[in-house]
Amino acid sequence: MKTTKDVGERVTLYPDGKYRWVCEVNMLKNPSILFDVWKVLGISIGILVAFFALLIACDGDINMKVLSGLAETVGLLIAIFAVISILGYLLFAAMSGWKYVVLFIMDEKEVVHQQMPSQVKKAKVIGALTVLVGLFAGKPGVVGTGVLSQARMSMTSTLAHVSRLIPCRRMHLIKVNQRLSKNRIYVHDEDFDFVYDFLCQHCVKAKK
Repeated sequence: MKTTKDVGERVTLYPDGKYRWVCEVNMLKNPSILFDVWKVLGISIGILVAFFALLIACDGDINMKVLSGLAETVGLLIAIFAVISILGYLLFAAMSGWKYVVLFIMDEKEVVHQQMPSQVKKAKVIGALTVLVGLFAGKPGVVGTGVLSQARMSMTSTLAHVSRLIPCRRMHLIKVNQRLSKNRIYVHDEDFDFVYDFLCQHCVKAKK
């Protein structure tokens, strides 16, 4: 049985039929966000390289010298973007207090990722969730207000449309990918298997 301390930190089923939990990701020890940035930059660079290579091929000027120059340019771009992305990530992490606080809401139809503002700490979100336990008893239709309504960024994945689930246990992360969106679900070790199994059961079209 979950204690009051577990409410918020552990995945908890509320009377409205939704699971809720909060995760505080250490942005220095868990670089998964930085890896996503690198992936996006890599795709962008790949598209640029393919575009310029196509232009060169159409002009008929392709040769080893041109290819060598293109490779050097690509290498330089990768180095520049790598430095900029790391510095940008560290600046963002510092502005966020080195913590990425996220509230998750999950039911049989969808999972919601709500990023909390940098000034809102995990303890404050957990406190708001604890209050909700009492509120739901008399008002089952209540939706989180106050702290819980301060979400800066929210992403919702419809489970029926999820195409792939990728568990990354070492980073306490489950990647929930749809065709045009990629959600990131963080969950503590104690509940990792439960959340992953729940998603597998309800993401019927997803590759595991």
